[in-house]
Amino acid sequence: MVMEEVIQINGYNLHLIPTKKFKTINMVAKFKAPLNKKVMTKRALLPYLIQQGPKEYPSRTEFQAKLDDLYGAALSIDGAKKGDYHIMSFRFEVANQHYIKNESSILGDSINLFNEIIFNPNVADDAFDSELFKREKETLKRRIRSIEDDKMSYANMRLIDEMCENERYRIHVHGYEEELEQLTAEELYEYYKQMIQQDNLDIFLVGDFDKETMTELFTSRFKKDRSSNPSLHSFSEEEKNSAERVKEITESQSIQQAKLHIGYRTNVRFQDDDYFALHVFNGIFGSFPSSKLFLNVREKHSLAYYASSRIESHKGLLIVFSGIAPGDYEKAREIIEMQMIAMKKGDFTNDDLSETKELIVNQLLETLDNPQGIIEMLYQQVIAAKDLTPDELIRGIKQVTKDEVTEVANKINEDTVYLLTSEGENSVG
Repeated sequence: MVMEEVIQINGYNLHLIPTKKFKTINMVAKFKAPLNKKVMTKRALLPYLIQQGPKEYPSRTEFQAKLDDLYGAALSIDGAKKGDYHIMSFRFEVANQHYIKNESSILGDSINLFNEIIFNPNVADDAFDSELFKREKETLKRRIRSIEDDKMSYANMRLIDEMCENERYRIHVHGYEEELEQLTAEELYEYYKQMIQQDNLDIFLVGDFDKETMTELFTSRFKKDRSSNPSLHSFSEEEKNSAERVKEITESQSIQQAKLHIGYRTNVRFQDDDYFALHVFNGIFGSFPSSKLFLNVREKHSLAYYASSRIESHKGLLIVFSGIAPGDYEKAREIIEMQMIAMKKGDFTNDDLSETKELIVNQLLETLDNPQGIIEMLYQQVIAAKDLTPDELIRGIKQVTKDEVTEVANKINEDTVYLLTSEGENSVG
């Protein structure tokens, strides 16, 4: 059972999750803002710069030495889309002084350093360090370009481009090369200050600690400039219920293996009562090796190198991924469609249902064996503005019936079909 206490202090939410399961303390700060194309490239670049170290330790060598002093503390920073929000996560894992003899200052020193990393980056004259800025711009540029080389990631990006054409969710999480070229170190620092002030901030602490001591340490060190602007973050963007007609897109490149990706609107999100049934639907349909997509498209008909599905629980999307021989498009699409029809008709057994529920519960329990997994599961509640603890989620999954899965299947509508195929092959449709 996961025990969480949330305290609102100094302009942010502090989530305390005491547990004796782990020998380290995990600190994660999550900055949340609505997806916005105008600032996405800046938000994509910031983690590259900030994780090089704070102003107090301006060189990578000095910063690494400080991390080593803290018994090998580990830092990572990244950005991700969750529904119509962008989340920037600062993850800091440090040794627990309980397990080190004659050490009583590691926790305080670690919190001080975490505070410096987030709130005092390496800047001078109101700009990020120019050499560092140039170097990390190049790193991000290579990352943006590499997406086209990974055909599965590229196909998924293009599907979302087309499916969510007029929605925030279309925005590319790695930013845009043309905007990156024009960005200056001054502009990025100006945006960083705005982000620190305006984003919703949640800080999660997982480990074996005393809650009162931890609260006192954070309260005295972590202070946000001011509370976030609620009007900026309380928007609600309605997604389409269904497309009037299915959008079909074909692109050709010099490739051996075609990518057939299909996007559906589930019309169900994390905060909805039938989210549990959607989770189970996806398990039977496509998320496990025992699922219909894998068994029928890949194993039985040998039509796909891979075939699976996943849900975006905060946006109400279901995405099917498959890698196929270019000439097998029609047959593969037909068999994928047949699996969806079967789910809508309730064409699956009670054994399928119980085995899938067991697989999902085991997956969730495995996630809870990892401190980062615990934090991600708890943060789902923040994104959805819905109290649904991991224990309640597991209980909800266990109680799903066959009728509920069939009912949720009939809410799902095909929206967009995207085919990336070899040059000279026929288009979709």
